[in-house]
Amino acid sequence: MSDGNDVLVVTTPMVASMTVLRTLGSVFGVVVRSRGLGGNVVAGLRSLAGGEIKEYTDMLEPAREHALSRMKTKAAELGANGVVAMRFDSSELGKP
Repeated sequence: MSDGNDVLVVTTPMVASMTVLRTLGSVFGVVVRSRGLGGNVVAGLRSLAGGEIKEYTDMLEPAREHALSRMKTKAAELGANGVVAMRFDSSELGKP
């Protein structure tokens, strides 16, 4: 079984010189992350000043890489060699 490393992922609805032969269904990679209390306090204080909140940026990038890896593995399990029209979404689930 493939670990997903050979699965092509694009954000476009098609890939030049390739043809979608069949649709296997939806795949996704869900990752839920949380900052510790200290990180949330620092990020909250930084948000008062405006600008980038580095504590959340540092958490989001690896979370997206993890989600992408998980999605590719799920696609490979279905027998796919590619995923088209991939999108990222980020949201807050709840507040402590």
